[in-house]
Amino acid sequence: MKSNMTYLGAWLVAAALAFALAFAAPNESSVMGRLPAFMAQTLLRQPVTVPEGLPSDRTLALITFQRGQHAQVESWIQGMNLRNDPSITWMRMPVLNDPGTLTGRSAVEDKLLQRYPADTERAKLVPVFTDRASFMRSAGLDAAGQVYAVVVNRQGDVLARVEGQFDADKAQTLRETLLQQSF
Repeated sequence: MKSNMTYLGAWLVAAALAFALAFAAPNESSVMGRLPAFMAQTLLRQPVTVPEGLPSDRTLALITFQRGQHAQVESWIQGMNLRNDPSITWMRMPVLNDPGTLTGRSAVEDKLLQRYPADTERAKLVPVFTDRASFMRSAGLDAAGQVYAVVVNRQGDVLARVEGQFDADKAQTLRETLLQQSF
């Protein structure tokens, strides 16, 4: 017959194991990803500190990695009526491999300025000069060939993420996450 001490010891081991697993389990931010911290500026030369300086507690970032993804981003902007919906704070975020020099970055910015002549578009466009691969790993993004629409908070946590062309169901998921209140 086993003593009460044996049962107590087994119970304590099981409780300690459960406690350890609770801390080892992935949390929401490690599963969804996290935007790296960086300094950038809009095409209107307004500085943005990401993530703590984002314009809202929950911001929609339309992230691209390659040329030719303009139509997919536009599908999200039009599909979610972002230009006319003040309840959603959003930005375009092209992630570009850093050319390594001020001259190289200026040349890229000049091309973007030509492509986006309106101040309203320039205010929403935040080019990110960094290592694309490390940005993707940190943010939990899979493929540079996709456009990503992510909801991010001021701690950098990716709260929701969808990829590809606009889709009404995906947009509803983003909208619900954007409008949730933090407690």
